[in-house]
Amino acid sequence: MARSKLATMRDAIAEHVNDGDTVALEGFTHLIPVAAGHELIRQRRQRLTIVRMTPDIVFDQLVAAGVATKMIFSFTGNSSVGSLHAIRRAIEHGDPRPLEIEEYSHYGLLGRYIAGASHLPFYPVRSYAGGDLPARNPNIRTVTSPFPAANGGTEEVYAVPPLHPDVAIVHAQRADRAGNVQAWGILGPQQEVAFAARRTVAVVEEVADDEVIRSDPNRTTIPGLAVDAVVECPRGAHPSFVQGYYDRDNEFYRSWPDISRDPDALREWLREWVYDLPDHDAYLAKLGPGYFDRLRPVPAMSTPVDYGSAL
Repeated sequence: MARSKLATMRDAIAEHVNDGDTVALEGFTHLIPVAAGHELIRQRRQRLTIVRMTPDIVFDQLVAAGVATKMIFSFTGNSSVGSLHAIRRAIEHGDPRPLEIEEYSHYGLLGRYIAGASHLPFYPVRSYAGGDLPARNPNIRTVTSPFPAANGGTEEVYAVPPLHPDVAIVHAQRADRAGNVQAWGILGPQQEVAFAARRTVAVVEEVADDEVIRSDPNRTTIPGLAVDAVVECPRGAHPSFVQGYYDRDNEFYRSWPDISRDPDALREWLREWVYDLPDHDAYLAKLGPGYFDRLRPVPAMSTPVDYGSAL
């Protein structure tokens, strides 16, 4: 039987994330590892470079808490609601401390993950032509193709370097104790970042028996060989959503700008909802027992697949 990689959130973060690390927290639209971000704050990690394709509320909280000194990203904002004011204050005014930024397109940052996962020296990206990001990011460079162009001449394309985060933290629906992670819905770059990172922490809604995982092998997006710790953390993506488990908490997202805009209100929110709580279970208890009733998704079952054979 494979070795169990189960850990508490507290132990997983304490063991795998060090001050000064580059930490990617991925999950595109849903599956956002918010509870893991709160544990980074709770453990008062320092000088982190935080990476995410779409930094949203949890990154605003990380920056406000002074956890990060640099952010690598491809879009940042509070979804359809507006700005993330803690991130803006850090970039524009160095409050509470300066925040260095390194910006890419979505495909450019994905290319960095792919290059890291594939151990490539760079990843070619044609789509930067005509944009202004190459002028602002020295890591976006041009290379000459070793192959002739269609017209017989030479061709230059943009390229981005590989990214090897010290730690990747991903959220998913389920995994077994050995770290075989299964996810569905929008997958984003989770597989790529898990293979690109030096260490990977998988946070899941539930730990399933081996037989459940083996019964649907095509749903395994990250194999256990790429995972160092598995954390069972139900509703650990709130206020984001997890396909099939709970919907997006739009009321929370709409309330965030008023909190984020006021530094005192944001510090008080962090004290009340992160620092003064021992863990995510306490966060859920504080929300209240009926809080997720309105976020219960309408069932939409997939069609069963027969994996049987004549053997």
